[in-house]
Amino acid sequence: MAHIVILGAGIGGMPMAYELKPVLGPGDRITVVSNTNTFHFVPSNPWVAVNWRTRDVIEFEVEPYLKRKNIAFDGAGAKRVHPERNQVELGDGRMLDYDFLVIATGPKLAFDAIEGLGPNGYTQSVCHVDHAVVAGQAWDKFVAAPGPIVVGAAQGASCFGPAYEFAFIMDRDLRKRKIRDRVPMTYITPEPYIGHLGLGGVGDSKSLMESAMRERHIKWICNAKILKVEDGKMLVAEHDENGTVKKQHELPFAYSMILPSFKGIDAVFGIEGLTNPGGFILIDEHQRNPKFKNIYAVGVCVAIPPVEVTPIPTGTPKTGYMIESMVTATAHNIQEQMKGREPSAKATWNAVCLADFGDSGIAFVAMPQIPPRNVNWFAQGKWVHLAKIAYEKYFMRKMKNGTSEPIYEKYVFKALGILKLKSK
Repeated sequence: MAHIVILGAGIGGMPMAYELKPVLGPGDRITVVSNTNTFHFVPSNPWVAVNWRTRDVIEFEVEPYLKRKNIAFDGAGAKRVHPERNQVELGDGRMLDYDFLVIATGPKLAFDAIEGLGPNGYTQSVCHVDHAVVAGQAWDKFVAAPGPIVVGAAQGASCFGPAYEFAFIMDRDLRKRKIRDRVPMTYITPEPYIGHLGLGGVGDSKSLMESAMRERHIKWICNAKILKVEDGKMLVAEHDENGTVKKQHELPFAYSMILPSFKGIDAVFGIEGLTNPGGFILIDEHQRNPKFKNIYAVGVCVAIPPVEVTPIPTGTPKTGYMIESMVTATAHNIQEQMKGREPSAKATWNAVCLADFGDSGIAFVAMPQIPPRNVNWFAQGKWVHLAKIAYEKYFMRKMKNGTSEPIYEKYVFKALGILKLKSK
């Protein structure tokens, strides 16, 4: 009889619990540990930040739904992982023993890397629903007295989709209010060009994204490094292709949302053999840590090297389809290991993304995510907006019903109309 502990109750942790349950024996146990009692659908946060959604639509208490599946939940959170003892030290001091550990916590948001960044500083965030609610409150004040907007991502960021989404969603909301003409907007990013996305570009993403920005009168600064954020002012250094500063910008703003860089959570940071210097979990091709053979990891907390070296550091995104694939592989591998066999399942590290623009959107498929690729596809249209809404509904339903159905394979690929690409 084995005890599997899953750290995290988010987009990685909840599906992990549901996929593991059917493959375990009757005496095996699962405990989900989280520092929050709720699940929220992170991709909807940009909508919350302009008050197109309320948090109750995208958030629910996890314990009752896990209990229906006979999965235990502990809301004390993890203070420290002790892999040499097969224990997790919980936030209240208790020790939780495990036979297998799956780390699915997501990242720690590195707002402290830049002075003045984040909800405790002078910029907003859409990384968590708590942040998005605060951003929505600030948005209400902003539209009553509009001014310049600075939006984008900080150096070292690895998830650029929400920054682009939020820029376009704000544009759409301002146009609906008929005050867009009163709001100069600047997009700043460490990407070497618009549409790089941390993936070296996908298809014709550069020209299509640049065109979308021009159409909406959004200026941009690439190879950007934020030096400091003050109240109503951001200091940014723009670099050339060699990484040399070519221009300093002092950008005034009445509203700003900047995605931070990520790092590993405190519970695992600095554990030799478990994490890299940034605190991300080291894994092999089967999602298993090379040193601690009973520890697996899925999602944003996984260590993945950058797709390419850029003048200003950019990370590699982990999209929903990739996380879904990691979860499935991990469930099969734990099952195999419990039967005394070596893991054999591998995740399909392909990048598939739907990004909403408020009334339209973009979709891209990169298979594999690191070039050269077998599939390199990028498109835009109003249908992406509808597909994103459908994805939200399907995922929330899956989390509440406790099913392990593959959302991307069953719904998203159909929505994109490219299911045939999956087999190539």
